[in-house]
Amino acid sequence: MKIGLFFGSFNPIHIGHLIVANTMATSTDLEQVWFVVSPQNPFKKTKSLLHEFDRYDMVDRAISDNTRLKVTDIEFSMPRPSYTIDTLIRLQEKFPQHQFKLIIGEDNLEQFANWKNHEKILEYFGLYVYERPKAVESPFRNHPSVQIVKAPLLDISATYIRDCLKHNRPIRYLVPEVVEEMILRKKFYQ
Repeated sequence: MKIGLFFGSFNPIHIGHLIVANTMATSTDLEQVWFVVSPQNPFKKTKSLLHEFDRYDMVDRAISDNTRLKVTDIEFSMPRPSYTIDTLIRLQEKFPQHQFKLIIGEDNLEQFANWKNHEKILEYFGLYVYERPKAVESPFRNHPSVQIVKAPLLDISATYIRDCLKHNRPIRYLVPEVVEEMILRKKFYQ
């Protein structure tokens, strides 16, 4: 099975993430998209990061009705920070019957040369890149292992959602209802 891997903090998961993942699962040759919940992104601060199990639960609830979308906690048992190449190798070893592709936004493509073993990611896995407005043109865009995918994009960020919650503003329609309910019930991000 050909599986796209969508890495992220998902702090929290929102409608923008779900639209990209669903588009990848239904508009490309990918048979499934797996959300890889990252305990710690090597490029981000962890101060406002909700516990990984809570973020995993939010993703799981958000996608529970879509058989093309899955969530994995593969990085929870890996050294931190975990690097994408290490996770890709771990997944390939654990699931040799699958072919994995990495899903990233075009804005990440411009920094891709800074990623650990980025050449190996291209050689052994390849990228499915969703276009982003205002992304800087990258030489990787024309690489034979890079597939550019058009996806509807919403200018929603997890940072904006956390800020809304901090200031008691509604997050309705920004996140799935089940995620909103969980955030409000558990008083996350307040």
